Amino acid sequence: MSETEKRNLAIACVLFILVALLPLVDSGYWLSIAVSIAMYTVLATSWALFSGPTRYISLAPAAFFGIGMYVVAGGLDIMPYPVLVLLAGVAGAIVAAIVGLATLRISGVYFVIFTLGLSELVRQIVSWGQSTIGTGAGLYVLTDLTEPMIFWFLIVLAALVYLVGWGIGRSRLGFALRIIGNDEVVAVHAGINTARAKVVLFVISAIFASLTGALVAPRWNYVEPTLAFSPFISFQVVIMALLGGAHRLWGPLVGVIPFTILWEIINSNFPTQTTLLLGISFLLIVYFIPHGVVGVIEDAYQKRKRGHG
Repeated sequence: MSETEKRNLAIACVLFILVALLPLVDSGYWLSIAVSIAMYTVLATSWALFSGPTRYISLAPAAFFGIGMYVVAGGLDIMPYPVLVLLAGVAGAIVAAIVGLATLRISGVYFVIFTLGLSELVRQIVSWGQSTIGTGAGLYVLTDLTEPMIFWFLIVLAALVYLVGWGIGRSRLGFALRIIGNDEVVAVHAGINTARAKVVLFVISAIFASLTGALVAPRWNYVEPTLAFSPFISFQVVIMALLGGAHRLWGPLVGVIPFTILWEIINSNFPTQTTLLLGISFLLIVYFIPHGVVGVIEDAYQKRKRGHG
C-alpha cells in the first residue's frame, strides 16, 4: 500500500468515526436525512461497482432492494432478524446469478429495458404470492431496532461496499471489467470470460442492494410491493451515481449527499411533481455533466495542470 493510500485510509477512518457519532448529536430530522444518505450511498456505490466499469446501465436496484425487504418482512415471525439479513443477501445473490446468466450476454438498451422490467416482474410475483396466501395488503415489520441502530448498520455496510470495491479495483476482475467497459469485443479477443466477469460483479452488486433492503425494512415498519419495488428507487440510485460520477468508487457519494437533501425539499414542497422533476434531473445530468461532478473536477484539474505545464 502506497503512502497516499495509507493517508486516504486514515482520513476515511476519521470521517467514518465522526459520521458514526451523529446519532449522539441529533436524533431527529438530520438523523433521518443521514439514514437516507447512508441507504442511498450503499445502493449507488454498489450500482457503480457493476455499471461503472462495464458501462451497463442497470435499473434493477429496486428489485434486489425489495427482495431484501420481503425476506425480512416475510420471515420475521419465524427467524431471528440477523439470520434474515443474511438470507436476504443470499436470496439477492441467487436471483442475480439467474438473471445475470440469462441476460448479461445482451447489452445496450436491451439490458436497460430488461432490468427495468425485472423489478416489475418480481413485484408482480410477490403480489401474486401474497394474494394466494391471503395477505395481499402488505406486511408489518416490527422490531426493537431504533433509527440510530439502523444508521450504524448502514454505515458499516457502506464501509464494507467501499472495501469490496477497492479490492475489486486492484484485482484481475477489476482489470478485466475495465477492458470490457472500454471495448467488450477486445476483451473477448484478449481471452477474458466476459460473461463470467459481468455475472460475478452483478451478483456482488445485488447482494449489497438486498442487504440494504433488509436493514431498512424495520425503519419502514410496513412493507408492500408497490413501495418495496418502486422504480423510483432505481432511478434515484442511477441519478445519484451519475451525478457524482460512476467511474470513481467514491463518486456516487458526491451525488448522494446533495441529491438526497434536494429530494427531501422537493418532496416537501412539490409532492405531486416528483416524477416530472426526477425526469428533468436525469436529463440535465446526462446532458450537462455526463461524467458527473467528479469528472468535472478531474477535467478542471487536468486543464490547470496543462496550463502550468
